[in-house]
Formats: sequence, C-alpha cells, structure tokens
Amino acid sequence: MERSNHLLDDQFQMFETACRRAGLRLTHQRLEVYRELARAEDHPSAETLHQRLRRSIPTLSLDTVYRTLATLACHRLINKVDTVESQARFEATQHQHHHLICSKCKQITDFEWHSIDALPLPAQANEWGQVESKNVVVYGLCAHCQ
Repeated sequence: MERSNHLLDDQFQMFETACRRAGLRLTHQRLEVYRELARAEDHPSAETLHQRLRRSIPTLSLDTVYRTLATLACHRLINKVDTVESQARFEATQHQHHHLICSKCKQITDFEWHSIDALPLPAQANEWGQVESKNVVVYGLCAHCQ
C-alpha cells in the first residue's frame, strides 16, 4: 500500500523542521535519502537505498548514503531497525510500533501491540538507567515462506 502524497508532504515538512531544529543542513542528498526512505515500505538497507537513488542522483556515493543514515539516526529523525543480520535496515516511520522479521526472506513488517506498549518496564530495566525507547522484534516465517 503506497502512502498518500498528502501524508508524505506532511512528513517531509516535519523532517525539514526537525533538521533545522537539530542544526542540520538540508542538503540535496540528505533530502533525497530521507524522501526515498519515507516512500519505502520495505525497511531498506543503505545499499538498497543507494541503488534506488543512483537512478536520480548518479554521482551519489554509497559512503554518502551511510553517513546520511547515521546522522539522521543519531538525531532520531529515522529509525535503525534492529535485526540479527549484520546489514542494518532503516525506516522513516516515527510512531510507536514493532517488527515481524521473516527468518527466510528477511522481509520486515510493522505491527502495533498497544498492550505491550502500555506495560511498565520491569524494575531491573528501570534500575539499569534511562530507557529511551522500547520495541519488540518477532522472528519467524512469513506466510509466503511457510
């Protein structure tokens, strides 16, 4: 399901405002990396984003994509999806959600689990230090791979 242009426009506007607040320049490459990531529904890796963006920006280097993703993740403007694979995956979605990851095809699917979100953390987690976010990653086989 492709996101509506109106929602994407709002998301880009919020991104630009957040970059300005964080003191980040709105470079062409940074905007295009974010735009492609916001359109994506497959939680792409840096390599996948680079391949997609090379069509419109032939001079874009893979290193620039990596550095851009690292900067945006550091400022919490995008999310790095935690997986057991060595290849990081990314998303622009900022609302609270969790991930289902297929162990075979590596597809990542978002899902909401409000009852888990509402639970307080156990005492051990609170004693550990300051928790900034919590999420659940569920591994298994998607319906297509079963």
